Amino acid sequence: MSGGDASGRVALERAIAALESIILGKPAQIRLCLACLLARGHLLIEDVPGVGKTTLAHALAHVLGLAWQRVQFTSDLLPADIIGVSVFDRASQQFHFRRGPIFTQLLLADEVNRASPRTQSALLEAMEERQVSVDLTTYKLPEPFFVVATQNPHEQLGTFALPESQLDRFLMRIPMGYPDRMAEVAMLDAHAGTSAVERVTAVAAASTVVEMIGVARLVHVAPILKGYLVDLATATRRHPSAAIGVSPRATLALQRAARAYAASIGREYIVPDDIKALAGPVLSHRIVMTPEAELGGSTPDQVLGDVLASVPVPSGRPG
Repeated sequence: MSGGDASGRVALERAIAALESIILGKPAQIRLCLACLLARGHLLIEDVPGVGKTTLAHALAHVLGLAWQRVQFTSDLLPADIIGVSVFDRASQQFHFRRGPIFTQLLLADEVNRASPRTQSALLEAMEERQVSVDLTTYKLPEPFFVVATQNPHEQLGTFALPESQLDRFLMRIPMGYPDRMAEVAMLDAHAGTSAVERVTAVAAASTVVEMIGVARLVHVAPILKGYLVDLATATRRHPSAAIGVSPRATLALQRAARAYAASIGREYIVPDDIKALAGPVLSHRIVMTPEAELGGSTPDQVLGDVLASVPVPSGRPG
C-alpha cells in the first residue's frame, strides 16, 4: 500500500466516523453513500420527509471539504435555474454565460421528483458526461462532481415519477428509513442546539477525494466474479416478472460500486458478498416489472431476491 493510498484510507475512516456522529443509527446508508461517491456515481435517496436525506448530503459535503449547492426542485423550476443562462452585455454587445448552481462539486437536488420532466432532464448530460452544453459551447464540470438527489414517494401529491433514462443515471437508490429508538433518543441531544453538521470539522479536501476515487479504480475483480456479475444481469432479463432486466451499463455500474465498497472497508479486491450487498441499491431501480407482476404486488426487490438465490455464488478464493 502506497503512502497516498494509506492517507486516503485514513481520511475515509475519519469521514465515516464524522458522518456517523451526525447521521445517527445509519452506518449502512453512510457506507453506501461514500461508496457511490468513490465509484464516481450519483445517489438517489428516497424516503418520506424528515428522515435526514438533506442532512446526509450537507454533512457529506462538509466533512469531505467539497463545494456544494442546494437546489429546491419545485413544479415551476426551469432548466436555466439549474444550468445557467446567457445574459446580454450591452457594453461589449455580447452574450455572457452566467453559470448556474450545477457548477459545483456536490449538487443537492432536493425533492427532485417535484420538478417537471423537462427540468429533470436538464441533469442528464451533466450526470452522464460531467459537462454542460449551452449555446453550442461545452463547459466542463469540476472534479469530483456528485449529484445527491432526494425524492419523496410517488404516492405523495405533486410529484412526477422520474423517467427510466433519468433513473439509470443514478448509480444507487437507497432508502433512509426511520432510526431505531436508541438513535432517535440520542438525536434529541445531538441536534437540540447548534447544527450538528457545523460542529464537525472537515477531514478531507476535494483533492483527497479524487485520490480515493483513484484507489477504488485499482481494486481487483477476479475473472470468476466478472462472470458472476454477468450471470446476475442475465438472470434479471430472463425473470418472468421483469419486462426489462438490467442493461450492460448496469453490470458495469455494479462492478464499479463493488470496487468502491471494497475500497471503503480497506480491501484491495472484491468478494461475492460485496456484489450481493450492492445488488439492491444498484440494480432495483433499473428493473421494469411486467404489468401482470405489478398488479400482483411483485417488486424489483423480489426479482433480485429470486436472482440472488438462484444464481450460484462462485466458490473458492477470488484471484
